[in-house]
Amino acid sequence: MAFNQQQPFYNPKIPFTGSIQGGLQNGKSIILSGRVLPRADRFHVNLQCGSHSASDIALHFNPRYEGGSVYVVHNTCQKGRWGSEERKYESPFALGHPFTLQILVTQDTYKISTNGRHFMDYRHRISYTQVDTISVGGMVELNSVVFQNPPFLPPQPGFPAFPQQPGFPAFPPQPGFPAQHAIPPVCGFPPSPVGYTIPYKTIINGGLYPGKNILIQGIINPNAKRVTFNLCHRTGIALHYNPRFDENVVVRNSHKMEKWDTEERFGGMPFQRGQPFQVTITCNPHHYNVFVNGQQAHTFNHRYTNLHEIDILEVCGDAQLTLVQV
Repeated sequence: MAFNQQQPFYNPKIPFTGSIQGGLQNGKSIILSGRVLPRADRFHVNLQCGSHSASDIALHFNPRYEGGSVYVVHNTCQKGRWGSEERKYESPFALGHPFTLQILVTQDTYKISTNGRHFMDYRHRISYTQVDTISVGGMVELNSVVFQNPPFLPPQPGFPAFPQQPGFPAFPPQPGFPAQHAIPPVCGFPPSPVGYTIPYKTIINGGLYPGKNILIQGIINPNAKRVTFNLCHRTGIALHYNPRFDENVVVRNSHKMEKWDTEERFGGMPFQRGQPFQVTITCNPHHYNVFVNGQQAHTFNHRYTNLHEIDILEVCGDAQLTLVQV
């Protein structure tokens, strides 16, 4: 069964309440990216059966930072009454730091992942089919709320090799597009339904067009040197977006006629080693906007203007991927 992909919420104000279009299904994920405020005492994420304050809450995810004790409360509220708390005395999110929270719906539980690692399984006390709303409150900032439906993977044809950027190691030769493999389980978290193995390539069905968004989430490796995001066509690279931690710069470029064009190096370095990231590339009529963790970081004017022919996304380098939406 196919479901329409819901558009993300970007930079919503807290408190936030948003509709989950079509409700929850087995295999659906909700991914939240944001930052815990430096002096937070608590915040919460609720999956609700309705948008009113008195609605039943199927999942209450509630990190608390109080009195020197740090823990997370999980609970359910039915007909105005809270059930028995499930507490985990551990803090998956540090005060003042960015985070990624993923809630995966399964038949029996919500599988909760924090910064790419499994944190908690919470058994359903209310059927997930009744959930149609997400709400977030407390001392937290949100960059995005993204919805990922159960995936359908079409067959992937082979891709040509890509040229080497000067100063960056070459990608392993790939005679054809490799089969998608699920990433191995991490700390009890089930394998991802989509293979996000680095180096990663996927088709952008229909190519680019003004208004098209591409979302990439993951975690930068602690000792990262470089990460590369390429938007490619059959004969070159339209956008080469290359955070270089060894130079503390993000290089933007294009590759055509077997040659690299002029680099752009101005602007800041919005990525941090060892931290989760979210990159959103927005295609506009004359340029790309690149948002990092909800903030606009860079623009890059189109040098290859046949946008519909730009139909491959490639990610490689010193990072782990947790979500890609094209």
